[in-house]
Amino acid sequence: MAADPADQFCVAEERSGHCAVVDGNFLYVWGGYVSIEENEVYLPSDELWIYDMDSGLWQTMHLMEGELPTSMSGSCGASINGKLYIFGGFDDKGYSNRLYYVNLRTKTGTYRWKKITNFKGQPPTPRDKLSCWVYKNRLIYFGGYGCRKHNELSDCFDVHDAFWEGQIFWGWHNDVHVFDTTTQTWSQPTIRGGEPPQPRAAHTCAVLGNKGYIFGGRVLQTRMNDLHCLNLDTWTWSGRINISGEKPRDRSWHTLTPIGDDRLFLFGGLSSDNVPLSDGWIHSIATNGWKQLTHLPKSRPRLWHTACLGQEGEVMVFGGSKDDLLFMDTGHCSDLLIFQTQPYSLLRLCLDCIGKNSALLENQIPCLPSKLLQEVLKKITFWAAMTHRQERKAETERQSQLHST
Repeated sequence: MAADPADQFCVAEERSGHCAVVDGNFLYVWGGYVSIEENEVYLPSDELWIYDMDSGLWQTMHLMEGELPTSMSGSCGASINGKLYIFGGFDDKGYSNRLYYVNLRTKTGTYRWKKITNFKGQPPTPRDKLSCWVYKNRLIYFGGYGCRKHNELSDCFDVHDAFWEGQIFWGWHNDVHVFDTTTQTWSQPTIRGGEPPQPRAAHTCAVLGNKGYIFGGRVLQTRMNDLHCLNLDTWTWSGRINISGEKPRDRSWHTLTPIGDDRLFLFGGLSSDNVPLSDGWIHSIATNGWKQLTHLPKSRPRLWHTACLGQEGEVMVFGGSKDDLLFMDTGHCSDLLIFQTQPYSLLRLCLDCIGKNSALLENQIPCLPSKLLQEVLKKITFWAAMTHRQERKAETERQSQLHST
């Protein structure tokens, strides 16, 4: 029996508040939640979805083993040397400050979680919606929303609410914590200068060189559009960076992705007036200015999504929601948006051209050298998958219009 094309071109389940990282030619997606009948349902923690960037195909979902994290949303995921690290998050029992990792470069095909318990130092207090810089084999965490005990209150914490009986406080953070993956040690660096950003959560981080950048986020009912950076060698804050020219509006639940050596790509989020955003901006470190991208579709907003950099400068946005999650939490997404932020190489353009026109070139393709033929076959699969998904989306929209009329 022939395989069902729909099975061949399966996609990862829709979700928001998940983690995603790139290692090699693959995008890995874990965790998050969906809404079912107005209930938040956390996706199973033993599921790992893998997207092959060369073929454009999602692999069959992989079941994971080992010391499984709880199913959560708002965890912070980052990749170092082929390992995916997950810290923090929120589940049915509250906030987490546990740290796990899984080796993505497994030779056996088995993905096994390991909970890090033999660490030295003091981890951050429990929280979610924080962010992370990866620098010199270290995970450097900033901010987030979570809880603290009365004796843990400090200037790095804005109180939102309190449960006096247990002396537990909830609020926003602006503290910095470092986990050294080589020595398995937690530490809190001494900030040597500059004014730190206001406490916040649902902000975003990115690294360029030895600078860790932060944009936006939320505290209380305020969403922000400020840009800060922390020197990850000297531990000095820049203070709010004064921007020349136009700049993005305030937002939370957006993404910031480094592209090249001196540019940052900002996409989506939720605005201060609770509008899901679909705008994209590029910040140039050299000119200290933002430039809005005018060619992006305005009909595909995203918030609480993930964004990862591919091998040729493309930014891959997966999942998230197209709705305001605070008032209408039904629009979780499973599509992968790919933004080209720089010209592709000549080889990539040639492979794409052959892949798109494989039917016209079916007699010539088998004559290619074996190594090049393998790359061409991947591109043929990639464009077949893209065509199939576009056709299926068009059919779904057509059926929806028929039902509405």
